[in-house]
Amino acid sequence: MTQHIQEAYGYIFEPKLIEDLCIVAAELDFKEGDQLIEIGQYIKKMPLLLNGVIKIMREDPDEGELLLYFIEKGDTCAMALTCCMGSSKSDIRAIAETDGTVLMVPIEKMEEWMTKYRSWRNFVINSYNNRLKEMLLAIDNLAFMKMEDRILNYLKEKSKLAANNTLNITHQEIANDLNTSRVVVSRILKKLENEKQIKLNRKSIDLAL
Repeated sequence: MTQHIQEAYGYIFEPKLIEDLCIVAAELDFKEGDQLIEIGQYIKKMPLLLNGVIKIMREDPDEGELLLYFIEKGDTCAMALTCCMGSSKSDIRAIAETDGTVLMVPIEKMEEWMTKYRSWRNFVINSYNNRLKEMLLAIDNLAFMKMEDRILNYLKEKSKLAANNTLNITHQEIANDLNTSRVVVSRILKKLENEKQIKLNRKSIDLAL
């Protein structure tokens, strides 16, 4: 476990904090598509992502789901952190985008380390700031960005996270994440292909280099 923590967080946390993490935290492996956090669930431990990618979704009873942001190696979910600290129910759903491993930190240690370790306190504050910026960007995209630009930005972000210009993704999956219809997605993807920004394959999408 120590090596995994050092690889993901060694540049952030001091050695003594990493030692404490190895003692009190538990590793949890997950598979692509696993639901890690459900809306309405009480979150008892804070997740630190050792490897893999997780997408954070918000749900509206009438409008469906909306992708808020992705978290990857060296990140945590600030909204899950807020639920932990406030002992409140989750307002988000966390779904594994890829296989990976997450480190689960008990609530009581989160609070203790806020005063004990400066690096932990800075990490928590920076996580809040980064996730807030990403959520504001998601709001801006909804309010001001055309669906064509939203889809292209989404594909670029997925490509960056996967480190691959070929995405194995369906039109319906894109529609679900962006809270729109498959018909709209298919029409826009065809337009992007005609503009040579992407190439549509039977079960994948290639982004232009």
